[in-house]
Amino acid sequence: MTTQKSFWLTKEAGEAQRGWFIADVQGQTLGRIASRIALVLRGKHKPTYTPNVDMGDFVVVVNAGGVKLTGNKPDTKLYRHHTLFPGGLKTRLAKHVLADDPERAIREAVWGMLPKGPLGRRIIKKLKIYSGPTHEHVAQQPRVLDFNA
Repeated sequence: MTTQKSFWLTKEAGEAQRGWFIADVQGQTLGRIASRIALVLRGKHKPTYTPNVDMGDFVVVVNAGGVKLTGNKPDTKLYRHHTLFPGGLKTRLAKHVLADDPERAIREAVWGMLPKGPLGRRIIKKLKIYSGPTHEHVAQQPRVLDFNA
């Protein structure tokens, strides 16, 4: 009698095949693109997904300056960080962050959807964000990441 075996990728085997995707986020909504990017970075789009192994693909985000927020979020959403000094909590409105540093907004949105800990820190390093239309990863021949799929 044969039994069905589930595929389980191991860390030591180095079996993860990583590809490269390019995501043009001009005019897209921040949360929707962040969830799709996190899914690809984590590797959940692959049939060989294993939760404890970094097996996702690299994602290159271009035109990060064209990402948008809906509703009142540009005026009410706050980005916070602490300087680690007493009273060092710094806050900025989302509209100022998107105007000055859109890469930060995308990185923080994607980071919120990844696991925290060593695995998540290794996964977030595969995210490359550029505010303009040009990038340095042409040699990797990235495929287009479709947000409508």
